[in-house]
Amino acid sequence: MESSLTAPRAVAKPAARLDRARQAAPQVFERLRNAIIALELPPGAPLSRAELAGRFGVSSTPVRDALMRLEEEGLVDVFPQHATVVSRIDVSRAQQAHFLRQALELEIVRLLAAGRDSSLVIRLDHAIALQQQFTKAGDFEAFIAADNDFHAQLYAAAGKQDLWMLVRSRSGHIDRLRRLHLPSPGKAQNILRHHKLITRAIEAGDGDAAQQHLRTHLSGTLSELATIRARHPEYLSD
Repeated sequence: MESSLTAPRAVAKPAARLDRARQAAPQVFERLRNAIIALELPPGAPLSRAELAGRFGVSSTPVRDALMRLEEEGLVDVFPQHATVVSRIDVSRAQQAHFLRQALELEIVRLLAAGRDSSLVIRLDHAIALQQQFTKAGDFEAFIAADNDFHAQLYAAAGKQDLWMLVRSRSGHIDRLRRLHLPSPGKAQNILRHHKLITRAIEAGDGDAAQQHLRTHLSGTLSELATIRARHPEYLSD
């Protein structure tokens, strides 16, 4: 069955309303980062500080701070006195993020398989069920959120929540590659199938199988790099 999820949308402005009870800069950062990862702000999209400040209803300082954080993650390119634009997808950074995540999660799933926590299995199955619903509904953003929740549950169950935050902070480029790859026929279904296999291996206490399925799962996008590059050459850099 082909994925019912849609291809990346055209440029869309991030929602402007901020929570006034929270600091502005982190919220601006989150909104812009999410829009970049979702390709609502695609590589090459210009980011005007004045326009963003007006859109979010803040001074230039929170916008400047948010753009500095995005630059640190390599998600924007800042050209002083000229322009700030969304960066192209850096394949090298994507490969390094994959290496980091795989190294951590291979150890995590083996640890969890040894523990055989039935409550964790219930939570993982719930995340999978949500992904199935979102796939049928064609709700891509919700599908990604449930996908991330599945993996966050693994880190939390292993007591490694800080490492999940580290992985997320390094994942901007690989996540954009996955966003480009996800509309491919069968990709969403493969993600679900791998999640089920990982969960069943953890439930059975089979660390070797859990690692095998995880390795296959995480390598899917990079194994199709040539195809993704051919379809979106303007989005990628070496």
